[in-house]
Amino acid sequence: MIMFYRFLFLFIPAILSVVNIYAEGVAQITPWRLPPPPIGFKPEYIDLNGDGKPDAIKSVTHNDTPILWLDDNGNMQTGDFEGDTASDCLLIDRNKDGIYGGQGDLIIDWVDTDNDGKADMQFVIEYPPVNTGEVWPNGHYMIVLDTDKDDVFNYINWNTFTLNCWDHTGLSDFYEDYSGKSAFMKIHTSTYDIKDLRINWENPFLFYDPDNDDLTEMAIRVVDSPRIKDKTAPANSYVNRQLEGRADWISIGIDLDNDNGPGNEFDFDMTVGFQGDEGFDYMDQVHPVKNLRGLPEADKFFMDPRYRQLTELIYPDHDAAWDLIFKRGKWDRVNFVFDEDDDCGRWERVEFYDPRDVFKVGTNKGGLDNNSQSDPSGDRGEWDMDNSGGGKLYVSRFDGRIHLYGAEWGAWRIDQNANFYQGWNRTFQSKDPSVFATVKYTDSDNNGFFDIIEYDMDGDKQFEYTINLKEIGMDDTCEIIDISEFKYDDFTRLMSEVSENMWSNAQQALKVAEKYGVNTWWYSKIKRASSIHQKYSNGYWLQYYLYKDLENLFMRNGQEDMLIALNKAYYGGDWTNL
Repeated sequence: MIMFYRFLFLFIPAILSVVNIYAEGVAQITPWRLPPPPIGFKPEYIDLNGDGKPDAIKSVTHNDTPILWLDDNGNMQTGDFEGDTASDCLLIDRNKDGIYGGQGDLIIDWVDTDNDGKADMQFVIEYPPVNTGEVWPNGHYMIVLDTDKDDVFNYINWNTFTLNCWDHTGLSDFYEDYSGKSAFMKIHTSTYDIKDLRINWENPFLFYDPDNDDLTEMAIRVVDSPRIKDKTAPANSYVNRQLEGRADWISIGIDLDNDNGPGNEFDFDMTVGFQGDEGFDYMDQVHPVKNLRGLPEADKFFMDPRYRQLTELIYPDHDAAWDLIFKRGKWDRVNFVFDEDDDCGRWERVEFYDPRDVFKVGTNKGGLDNNSQSDPSGDRGEWDMDNSGGGKLYVSRFDGRIHLYGAEWGAWRIDQNANFYQGWNRTFQSKDPSVFATVKYTDSDNNGFFDIIEYDMDGDKQFEYTINLKEIGMDDTCEIIDISEFKYDDFTRLMSEVSENMWSNAQQALKVAEKYGVNTWWYSKIKRASSIHQKYSNGYWLQYYLYKDLENLFMRNGQEDMLIALNKAYYGGDWTNL
């Protein structure tokens, strides 16, 4: 027995050196938790209100970084080495200056609003190392709402003590709670530069899970943009960076074919967005917040304790947002984008193209993809710059696709094989196409429907040919689709109908081409489709290639009458005419 205890005594240090990944340095694996204090470290317990019970724990984490836990639900005990993640607050003194909630520090505050012992809300406040006097983008003020009760909140890199909510694994499995039904509010600045902490810049970002599969099928981003109030002051100063409680920028991203899943968590296909100076006022969208207030005696640890004194937040929620956008909103402009190459893995939406130069490519280069978060090629953008169409849609006969009613013009940069994958962080990538095909659409008679289509299929930045629907005897008007009363199922039904019609027309085109002796064997790869998107994409391309084959055939044979009939069949979406 004595020999056994001697062996155990010698073996225990070896065990500890193996299992304690927090002992030295930083483990090069995903840091999911705040590293506990070193084994043997004795925290300091502080009784703030003199009731004989500890209300705070002063301790350290790795690299001797000081931390402070505040007990906000009255269950802290002497001997605890950390607070709880149900309703306590953690302050990390990142710059080790002895001030826990000050410049350069990070604060994470969990709030159990319904007293069930689990957090329902999380505040994350990140302060920059110094106050430069410029408001944006210096710091973070972010609130996550756990509306689907999955206990997932913001993601903190506990190796560096930084807010890294954009980190992800695989294509788009984000560590932040963007999947399922969830919501957050966020602004890229410090709380001391915000006058009213009840409202926010992204206020909110709403994620919807209508089929309850713990994935997101739709997202609505509501933005309250700061407005210039004093033209004599710098644009990025306190007076000119305040929020008004008025939403002026909206995006609605939709997974039209509901093809997301593990390994493909986000697959938005289309986004409709609204912009307008008036937008809508949301200050009546008040949400009480219970149990945020901690001990007043703890306010001394915070450079700006105002957020802990909030009793309400103001934001449009999941139920109210849609009607506020369509019934209360007053919009100057509508944006539309469709992810034609189906490569969008961003967590919030397919990012908008800008109505700029059709052929310029690159971030901040003045082209369609001027926005760093947009796809350099592969998307189709359309813009209704006077909101004449009210955000309504239509399905055209000339290509069988969903278009924005009222758009003055639009453009599709073709990335047929999704070679220039957008991903979520194109900002840090340099792979942009130098040559790409482009199709441009124009509503020349301002009736809300495109009637002129221009093609640059060789990528030389010159349109080789133009189709004017009126000149070939085609009516450009179509049935208008009002989405203001749509539910998610209405969008998936629309996409299914569009895809099935596209595929049905492609089958007609095959029969017509074979009737005239075209060898369709060449297209065997795209003559098959096993998903909604494949029917949509392959159906479009199959028709285009067969159209060109038949055009070549009739030109060779000098059959002018057949060329006219072919154009009517193709751009009229009815191959039975041939």
